Amino acid sequence: MAHIDDQYGTRPSSSAPPSSSALFPFPELHGHGLRLRAWDADSEADVESWLRGCSDPEFRRWNTPLKPVTDIGSARASLLSKVAQAEDGTTATYCVTDAGTGVPLGQISVNAIHHELSRARIGYWVLPEARGQGVATRALALVTHWGHTDLGLHRLDLDHAVGHDASCRVAERCGYRYEGTLRGSMFEAGRQDAFRDAHLHGRLATDPLPGG
Repeated sequence: MAHIDDQYGTRPSSSAPPSSSALFPFPELHGHGLRLRAWDADSEADVESWLRGCSDPEFRRWNTPLKPVTDIGSARASLLSKVAQAEDGTTATYCVTDAGTGVPLGQISVNAIHHELSRARIGYWVLPEARGQGVATRALALVTHWGHTDLGLHRLDLDHAVGHDASCRVAERCGYRYEGTLRGSMFEAGRQDAFRDAHLHGRLATDPLPGG
């Protein structure tokens, strides 16, 4: 069972400006051989990992961001926008790392957190060298447990482009039931003037545990 670290980011006592990771208001998550921590826009290694993940051809095949990440500058700006969303409590974007080595493996985020409606949306990607190791499944299991317990959310949504079978399998392994097709709900690959369908998955706090 995953455990939740109670340590929240706080501003340092020195007069130096806090790093972006120090402003992250959500806890680290540990379990399944992973450590989920805040991304740090002041870390060259983190910015480089974010750039590689967001510019990877496989990521771009299935995702078309409103603001593409194409270089170090846009990668840092993208990470800083995640910091701002975390500060207002609407999005928790985690760097997924190996628990033993600390090496970044990918990212997972809990987006559009809405406590009044008791729901949020999950998104994730894995760096090319870390694929095939169950990273997405393990990270999704961690944030799902956290979302339904500490965050107290009733429903978690997950959607992916039709045809993205690997993402579909990850969702189903973690108990996210397939609920239907969202017509024209995502941009086509590399375009913002054309749309494609997505599969919607959802998991409720009252659903049985996977395999139960």
